[in-house]
Amino acid sequence: MKKVLYSTYFLTVRAGKWIEPYLSNISNKDPSYLINNWQLFETQLFILFGDPNEFRKAEQQLDNLSMKESGHVSLYTADFRSLMSRIGDWGERAYIHVYRRGLESRALDKLAYYPGNSDTFEELMDINLELDTRYHERQKTKGSHQENKPALTTSNSSRPPQDSSSRRPHHKQNKKGKKFQA
Repeated sequence: MKKVLYSTYFLTVRAGKWIEPYLSNISNKDPSYLINNWQLFETQLFILFGDPNEFRKAEQQLDNLSMKESGHVSLYTADFRSLMSRIGDWGERAYIHVYRRGLESRALDKLAYYPGNSDTFEELMDINLELDTRYHERQKTKGSHQENKPALTTSNSSRPPQDSSSRRPHHKQNKKGKKFQA
């Protein structure tokens, strides 16, 4: 009963109006009474206010889910698991197939060179998360090494650069023939 009562605080206005008559008769201790039976409460709540297409929508979303280019496997995996929890049991082979299909090309390439096999869906996710973490760590170190390198300068002259104070002034002539310093 406590679980049902606690959950009523989170109901929408419409669902709150639905539960009010049951709350007014809270003294009823019959185990089959809605307030005293979590399973019954949850079922009725879903029947009256749930999305009847929730499973189909989740299946379609999972079927269309793909990892963003240059994205993180952890974000893709979190989205995948969330949708997976709404669907139920498709079977491990089906989840493995759909998960692999949604991975970015880079992640699939890394997985192809991984020495072991992933026999279960959990292993596949763990391996991908590990490989992706290594990849992004490497990208960070490559970026920091690029920042620390001095900029290369190119010169067409074989002479070493001169200090500007040691240069002689260069004189030009204007159209009237008068010299001026450039």
